[in-house]
Amino acid sequence: MQKPLGAQISHMLAARGVDVIFGIPGVHNVEMYRGIEEAGITHVLARHEQGAGFMADGYSRASGKPGVCYLITGPGLCNALTPLGQAYSDSVSVLAVTSCLDDVTGRRGQLHQMLDQRAAAGTVCAWSEEARDPDTAYALVDRALSGFASARKRSVHMQVPIKALGCMADAAAAPAPVAELPRASDAQTRAVIDAVLAAEKPVFIFGGGAVGGAEAIPDVLRQTGAASFVTYAGRGLVPADQPLFFGSYLGRPDSVAILQEADLLVVMGSELAEVDLWRENLGHDCPMIRVDIDPDMLAQCKAGDMPVLGDAAAVLRAMSIAIPARVEDRAPCWESGKVAATKARWKAEVAAERPGIVEIADALRAVMPPDAMIYSDMTQFAYAAKEVWDMPRPGHWHHPTGFGTLGYALPAAIGGAMARPGLPTLAIAGDYGFQYTIQELGTAVELGLPLPILIWDNGALAEIRDSMVASQIAPNAVVAQNPDFLALGRAYGAEACEPDSLEALQDALLQAFKAPVPTLIRMTPALL
Repeated sequence: MQKPLGAQISHMLAARGVDVIFGIPGVHNVEMYRGIEEAGITHVLARHEQGAGFMADGYSRASGKPGVCYLITGPGLCNALTPLGQAYSDSVSVLAVTSCLDDVTGRRGQLHQMLDQRAAAGTVCAWSEEARDPDTAYALVDRALSGFASARKRSVHMQVPIKALGCMADAAAAPAPVAELPRASDAQTRAVIDAVLAAEKPVFIFGGGAVGGAEAIPDVLRQTGAASFVTYAGRGLVPADQPLFFGSYLGRPDSVAILQEADLLVVMGSELAEVDLWRENLGHDCPMIRVDIDPDMLAQCKAGDMPVLGDAAAVLRAMSIAIPARVEDRAPCWESGKVAATKARWKAEVAAERPGIVEIADALRAVMPPDAMIYSDMTQFAYAAKEVWDMPRPGHWHHPTGFGTLGYALPAAIGGAMARPGLPTLAIAGDYGFQYTIQELGTAVELGLPLPILIWDNGALAEIRDSMVASQIAPNAVVAQNPDFLALGRAYGAEACEPDSLEALQDALLQAFKAPVPTLIRMTPALL
């Protein structure tokens, strides 16, 4: 049966597994809202398009499914460019569907008019295309969903002219089979195993791209006797009690000394970006095996390295099966005592650099439910916690790492909570960044989410202040007037508290997971 194209797009998304859409209706995209409820999709009303984009990002990270947001022409899309850039940077599947003006060449002065809306989105998305007819619109939807499943995840944008959204259209065809991620050949996997077993002091580095192989990693490390690091996105992949695990301390300057002891590095599913290392390169002197689904990452390999185009998770699973058939478990290649001492020293450095945060993080971790999913913002609390907080499982701490945007935590946590009803979700934000998207607290209250929101309130943009001081610049524009966060939270209908001890903080967190609405929990350096 024919329906307006705007409605058919929602029906198509529902038929392909989409069950939640985040967005804000407007005069230009009302036809996109015609079929949402009819298709059985839940719509979450954000308070700002930036929030809608972050919610779609958080939903995708938590569910493993695409996050979808419906946006309006012009300023609606512009408001969402930051979250779309964040999703692109952090390899997250987000599909933004927007309306667009029918004609921007012959007419001027139209509502929401831009010079080139499609091109604007193309600066932060893997692709940005326009569909002027149903067949093209359906092809773009399938292109997006197929790409999410078979290549590195990125944000994408499609726009449909206002008139086309209202025109009658046949339903989309049934979905075609979707391609899988690239897989390393058997010969490449054997070559990886040969090289690792021949090395005397191998080191594995696991990134977010290895999350699917988590169950195989402890076996591979035991079988090979190798030491290991994880990137921030890879935390939880290696059990914290693994004796040769150096943790997520790659960003420590003297991690270079450890890597220079290695005679082989095996990098599984990591971009090895500036925000992973906080230096230009790893600093190693040995060959590297690099397994990644993104050929652009493999192009960074040097002479003597082994690039392997394939899914790191599949390679790890194959290794865990093939190695025992060839050799018995190797003796540890590193001294566990030295590993433990090095980690203890690095944790002490973090504690000295950002006083009080490590103690608070340890207290929170001690009572955190093991299945809690955490979304953090760009704040000193998260910077320190990401180094010292070992996660019990992978893919459960999400941070706006690459693009590095403020305002991420709260709306992304809302999306994550929608993806995991009944399971604990937590947001961590700083006092300044929280105010970028504080209005989304209304959405969280409206949805009745039992969402603890930890606000680290040090009364300043402390990271910027410290950077200025380190650069011998007199601190400027790093202190702002904060609202009464507790009163503001209650005004939205949330619960709010300010614990006066670590024990009270632990109790407040556990109570917040049971509350019928979100709970703002204000933390200050005076907590200790």
